[in-house]
Amino acid sequence: MESGPAIFAGTVFALFGGGLLTWTATRLHRREAVAEGVSHIASAALAGLAIVAAITAGVWCLMRL
Repeated sequence: MESGPAIFAGTVFALFGGGLLTWTATRLHRREAVAEGVSHIASAALAGLAIVAAITAGVWCLMRL
């Protein structure tokens, strides 16, 4: 992978994962719904999987340099 696109993709994935983590944690702390019409546990678990996938993809892209 070329270094320019790898840095861009890794940064985007990491920022998305960090933003989603912040948003989900804030919603759970305030006891508000993470997803409308879904249980808190299921929506938090699905958001957690998306967070882990995004941060893992970001780290993987940045490690490929």
